[in-house]
Amino acid sequence: MRTRPPAAAQQPDQPPKPQQADTGDRLAKRVAAMVPCSRSEAEQYIEGGWVSVNGQVVEEPQARIQNQTVTIDPNASLLELNSITIVMHKPADWIDGTEESLAKLNRNARRAPFDDARTLLVAAKHIAKDPSGIRMLQRHFKALSAVVPLENAASGLIVFTQDWRVERKLTDDMGSMEHEVIVDVAGEVTPQALHLLNRTLDSDESLPQAKVSINSNTPERSKLRFAIKGAHRGLIAFLCERAKLEILDMRRIRLGRVALADLPVGQWRYLAPHEKF
Repeated sequence: MRTRPPAAAQQPDQPPKPQQADTGDRLAKRVAAMVPCSRSEAEQYIEGGWVSVNGQVVEEPQARIQNQTVTIDPNASLLELNSITIVMHKPADWIDGTEESLAKLNRNARRAPFDDARTLLVAAKHIAKDPSGIRMLQRHFKALSAVVPLENAASGLIVFTQDWRVERKLTDDMGSMEHEVIVDVAGEVTPQALHLLNRTLDSDESLPQAKVSINSNTPERSKLRFAIKGAHRGLIAFLCERAKLEILDMRRIRLGRVALADLPVGQWRYLAPHEKF
């Protein structure tokens, strides 16, 4: 007896494949159409902080938008997209962010945790009333070079820059640029100690020139002012040790014509357009 072939097995209903969500256009594409301008110019407008999405400034050209409202600041200009320079008040016992300082850390120190001043380059550490008037942008934290070393134990003025002209100035002219450093020492500074600090020995011909004066002098604690051409690690410590003075605190307050002023420890500000080293 011939049997009927079995019916094909019924396949369970497959759920419909979800449709690809519409991710929208890149913000740079929308801005390029609105201006109109090239895509690269649109990216510069966005990175310049001139573009808002639903009232919020967006600085990422690759951001995806759909039905949001995109507006361009009527004062938008590509002429203001200059490289910036940052002045920071480095805390004592922090690395100054230069390659030279990192290279000087021995292997044990590299394994142990250490504080790097670069980690302070965040919005939360920007001085509240920056006299430069420069608008803070995300792009300001990219490609920053640190070229002016400062002893790890010292606090004071250090510099980060995107501007090749500033970097070249701080590199090529460093030997002739005056650094002003305030050093607190224990006890009273005698005339003989001040004489040694100003390096009047014949054997000092190979040392950098330093001018040392007394700002205040008491039996408990004295304050010295060092004016030195160039950044010379260990020079102040060497001179103080020779004069039998114990260093309590060291702070760089000026680099060339740029002063630390009242910038709080651990905070930073922009170098104003009129300031020159």
